[in-house]
Parts: sequence; structure tokens; C-alpha cells
Amino acid sequence: MTKTDWLAHLEGLHPKGQAGIELGLDRILRVKQVLGQHEFCPVITVGGTNGKGSTCAYLENIIDRAGYQVACYSSPHILSYNERVRLNGRPVADEALCAAFERVEAARQQAGGVALTYFEFGTLAAWEVFAAAGVDAIILEVGLGGRLDAVNAYEPSVSVLTTIALDHMDWLGPDRESIGFEKAGIFRAGKPALCADPEPPQSLLDHAENIGADLRLIGRDFGFERPAAEAAENRLQWRWWCRQGATIHKRTLAYPGLRGPAQLFNATLALAVLDAIAGQLPVTMQAIRPGLIETELSGRFQVVPGKPAIVLDVGHNPQAIKVLADNLSNMGFFDRTHAVLGMLADKDIAASLQPLRGRVDHWHLATLGGPRGATAAHLADLITAGALGGEIHCYESALQAMQAARSQAAESDRILAFGSFYTVAGALEALGRSAINGR
Repeated sequence: MTKTDWLAHLEGLHPKGQAGIELGLDRILRVKQVLGQHEFCPVITVGGTNGKGSTCAYLENIIDRAGYQVACYSSPHILSYNERVRLNGRPVADEALCAAFERVEAARQQAGGVALTYFEFGTLAAWEVFAAAGVDAIILEVGLGGRLDAVNAYEPSVSVLTTIALDHMDWLGPDRESIGFEKAGIFRAGKPALCADPEPPQSLLDHAENIGADLRLIGRDFGFERPAAEAAENRLQWRWWCRQGATIHKRTLAYPGLRGPAQLFNATLALAVLDAIAGQLPVTMQAIRPGLIETELSGRFQVVPGKPAIVLDVGHNPQAIKVLADNLSNMGFFDRTHAVLGMLADKDIAASLQPLRGRVDHWHLATLGGPRGATAAHLADLITAGALGGEIHCYESALQAMQAARSQAAESDRILAFGSFYTVAGALEALGRSAINGR
């Protein structure tokens, strides 16, 4: 079977298909046991509402720079499924992926034909790829929530949470307390559990205490400082710090490669993770410095070189789009801003778009396919009702919306494509660029 055949098979296994979500660990644990999978190297599990991809990218690049073979499993992909399963930053080849799919399918049949979800099957296959490669470290990005997410079937050496914000409330609960509890489900007794949210929910703190996790919080156990800009060079540097007993260690670093003030939280968290597992996976500053600077990640406030300026961002919830709006404010002046927007209907679209009120001159709205995709007409209604301003144009796809924006934008304008991984995928397709490191 080809990769295309296998992906179609994955979509048809579970009654809810690829787009469906059914949380729980029973199915994946049954097949994992048949496969005989076990943890054979340090495992870093990364959860949180926003910032997971960036944190994983920093860890992946730094560990690679340190000379280790590092594996990373993330989701969703932008253009190719292989982006989800990477060895030293490179998507795995179709052959290795298909061989892993075949082993998982055989084990699934042996386990009684259990109806794995698309994500569960892919998670098991990714581990098969990593085990066959004999990697030195594995980074697992949580798909949704944490406690019942498929990657939680594996025992982490360190658990990581970036931010706790409102998203996926149909599955995780109506407020930050509910969501925080679900995300804290990746914590383990006696193991480092790190959180970079400046105001973690009490439910997260309580759960960590109840199970005896080694909880480390930003601002208390690790953090960052921006030195006073008395000299010009200080504006190009920041300080990372961590507490070890009564001693605080500090390192002065150049700003990370990914753009935006929020990236200091993600970079700080990545360094704290490496500090927490230094006994298992020692990494020197000779790897950290270039690793941070040279990290790239498609669709995270990614600025495409050239004119007009083009910004790609997968942000799709209120917290992420507020960060996006702040980053846009720091870009300088542009005559007009063209927004290429497509979103999933189960997102809080109205609240998400409010930070962009009055900032967009032309909305190029795209209908996203699939059962969860919002129509361009629905987006137009919400923009009008929210009095966001700007002219509205509707298209049948993100590709068409991006093509139209490019044809209408002058060199002095700016194009922003955002709202979903699908939107960024369409924009990249229109630009003729790949999704890995934006090449």
C-alpha cells in the first residue's frame, strides 16, 4: 500500500474518521502492548494551548545541534503527513512511514481489530519509526488536552505545559480550571513538570501536588529577563535564569529565531526542559546558542521575504490571535493590510477576531473544507456583526483567497494569512513553498 492508501485506511478505521475526536487511552494502550513498545530514551511530552509547536522546534533544533539523534512527533501537518514524524528536523521518508503503518495494522488486528482513531494510529506508527531508528531523545506534542490524549500513553521523562487558554471547550471543559486539569494529566509523580503560563489554574497546581510531581513554574523556578537598554547591544540580548536550590543561574543569549515577544516564554521553557533532564541528555551552550537563533517553524508568525510583506500564522483562538495582533503592531508601517482568513467552525471565531478590529483593510475570506470548516459567508457575517471594518471578499478555498490577495496587494501593502493550519497550507500552496522551514 502507498502512503495515500494508508492514510485513507486510517481515516476509515474509526466511525468518526479523521476529523472526529474521541479521547481515551484504552484503545492505544491495547495496541501499544501488542507492539511491545517501551520507553528506551528520554521522552519530552509537550502540551498547552498555544506555543507547543515553537517549544518543540526549539528543543528539536538544540538537541540536534548537540549531536544527538532526536525525534519529534507533532500535529497537525500543513502540506504533507510526513511533517508530523521527524528525525533531526527532517520529515521521515514514505517507506519508513508505510512500514510502521503496516506493523501497527498487524498489531491492531491481533488486538481484536480495535477501532483506533486517526491520531492514535499515527501516534503508534510514529513511535515505531523512532524505535526503529534508535533515537536518543523523543519529543511528543500533545494533540488535544493531555490526560486522555494518545501521546499520554507514553511515560515522559519531563512533562511540559506552555499556556492554558480557552480552546477545544467542547472536549476539555468550559473554563481554564477544567482545561488546566485536563492538560496537567501529562504530569507524572516524581518527574519534572514544567509550566510557562504566568498564571496557572489552581486545578493544575492542585493536581501536581496531589500526584507528587516535581512542579517547576515560570517566574518562580525559571524565567527570563530583558536587560535594561543602556547600550545598543542590550536590545539584542535577553537573560535566561533557573533556580537550583538556593542558587540562581543566569545565561545571556541572543534573541531566538522565531519572531514575537511570546517566543521568550517558549524559548525559556525549552531551556528549562533541557536543564531538568541534563543528567540524561546533557546539552552545552555551544548547542543552545545556535539552536535558539536558527530555529525556524512554518506558520508561526512566519514572515516571507519580499514585497508585499507576507505573514503566515496558524493562530486560531483568542489568545493566539491577540499575540498575532501585537506582533503585527511591531512590524512597521504598511499602506494596507490584506487578511486571508479561514477558520474551523468549532472555534470561537468572533472573540478570536476582535484583536484585529480596525487593523484590516481587505478581508479575503476562505471556505475551509471538511465537516469542521467554516464557510466564507459565515466569516463575513461575524466580521460585519463585530464591526471589524474593512472590505470583504469571499472565496471557495484558501488557495483562491491567497491568490486574490496577492493580485490586489501593492508592494507597500501587507498580506496576513491566518486562522488555521488549512489556511496556511493554502497560502503556502499559492506561494509555491514547502511547509518545512518555509523553503
